[in-house]
Amino acid sequence: MRRLLLIAFVSGMVAGLVWFAIQLIFVVPLIELAEKYEAKPHHETTAAAHESHDDEDSKWHPTRGWEQNAFTAAATVLTSIGLSFVLFGAVAAATHQFTAIRGVMRGALWGLAGFVCFTVAPALGLPPQPPGMPHADLTERQIWWITTVVLTAAGLYLITGATSRVTLSRLGGAVLIAAPHVMGAPSATGESPVPKELVTQFVAAVIASAGLFWVVLGSVGGYLTQRFGQHLDQPSA
Repeated sequence: MRRLLLIAFVSGMVAGLVWFAIQLIFVVPLIELAEKYEAKPHHETTAAAHESHDDEDSKWHPTRGWEQNAFTAAATVLTSIGLSFVLFGAVAAATHQFTAIRGVMRGALWGLAGFVCFTVAPALGLPPQPPGMPHADLTERQIWWITTVVLTAAGLYLITGATSRVTLSRLGGAVLIAAPHVMGAPSATGESPVPKELVTQFVAAVIASAGLFWVVLGSVGGYLTQRFGQHLDQPSA
């Protein structure tokens, strides 16, 4: 357990810093550009609306620049560490021995599995959206996203796992992966002032940055397991 926690924490921190750097260079500028197209509220017609708008403006939020970047970096690294615990916890549960992930290549493959589960599969129904885009109901989106992640992970396990009934297992895995997409993701209605070209660039940048993050996360974890894992549980002299 100590080996698992240490390697997951270090891998998550390293991959999170890489993820933040990529987002800062490629994703954040697109967000700032999309905000310029975001629809501005017209005028409030009631006193209650005025009060609600004033309360929203009075809430504290980090200023643009180093303060906003610092909070973004902290949130990204913490999210990365959390996803790292999920990934390497799944490795430990699936292989029954954490050291089985030895090697950068094998770790990268586990990272790609995480990328498929947490990014690719949900993006097929709910692609990343910049500011100014219409959204479906939040609760419905959350339920569909969680369902998609869980079913995709279960489906990949059935397809790739060693079982006595390979054909049946693979068929069941394919059904699980396809199920949320057959049901359909919640759809949003309304028009957006954000140009389609910008939306396409944003989706590509977010997915590509997430893909690199997952590969780095798995590769670093695989390297640390191969390089130091066998020594972490040995008592000191």
